[in-house]
Amino acid sequence: MRQHRRATPAIAGCVALLLSLAGGAALAQPPSSTAAQDRAAADLRARIDASPKLPFVATVFAAKPPSAGWASGMVSWLAFDKAGNLYELQRGEKADPILVLDRQGRLLRSWGKGGYTIPHAIRIDPAGNVWTVDAAASRVIKYSPRGEKLMTIEVGEQPQTRGPFNGTSDIAFGPNGRLFITDGYGNARVLEYSAAGKRLRQWGEHGMGPGQFHLPHAIQIGADGTVYVADRENGRIEKFNLDGKFLGEIDGLGRTYSIKLAGDALWAAMAPLNLPTGAPGWLVKLDARTGKILGHLDVDGEHVLHGVELTAAGEPITTADDHVIWFKAAPP
Repeated sequence: MRQHRRATPAIAGCVALLLSLAGGAALAQPPSSTAAQDRAAADLRARIDASPKLPFVATVFAAKPPSAGWASGMVSWLAFDKAGNLYELQRGEKADPILVLDRQGRLLRSWGKGGYTIPHAIRIDPAGNVWTVDAAASRVIKYSPRGEKLMTIEVGEQPQTRGPFNGTSDIAFGPNGRLFITDGYGNARVLEYSAAGKRLRQWGEHGMGPGQFHLPHAIQIGADGTVYVADRENGRIEKFNLDGKFLGEIDGLGRTYSIKLAGDALWAAMAPLNLPTGAPGWLVKLDARTGKILGHLDVDGEHVLHGVELTAAGEPITTADDHVIWFKAAPP
């Protein structure tokens, strides 16, 4: 691993990369920066800067090419299995979408070529099964850890939009195998499915009020049954019970791309709403109950923060273009 430094912006192809990271930026561009937005961003920055800087050191972790011509594209999302292997969901054409890496970045296995339009999120359920979410096809696929396809959920009901991002964004796992899927591109809702893939209910609509969304982009479920939804373009995390009843929100946040729950702590990858998608920002550790900022990590570079994950030891890791930034515990 090498010490992370600010990436040099590429001239060629930067527009395509930004749109890829934004995950539908054409559908959910923030309004032009206003004085109110600037004040909100300044307030957020001040509150984050006032919190403790957490004791981790940023290092770059990248997949090692197993052969000539092999290359990862943008890493959209990531997840660890119980053995500590890293599963990446990437969008490039020179590798399979799903990559499984060991701690040295060596490719253990991969799969999924030709099966995705826009690979978006990857999660691993308590039984070790691998779930992926396609943001264009609005499709969720369940695999075994070895890549055997076990289930496909076609969410559908996609409205007409101006761009390819027009479907599902993330998945979380509730009790008794219940599945909760955010459908944030085009639609603005959370859907519940049974363990067998049958749709049970849905909630949410476009807007800024309680229970409304402007791009629900990530979802987590606590041990107490609280459902946390990152309402990306509204700059907040909303809370619900398992039946979709609104319980409250953590507001005053930035553009919140991804969340990861770890006990009573909720990690959120975010950047100021008055900056373009993909701009530098923070990994913020929140008290899941109160929303208090417990600490932060600055994340620099280009095309960062789309996904966030934690190691078993509690080290945070986030996506950064074609690699990831792994925050290793600082030496004493």
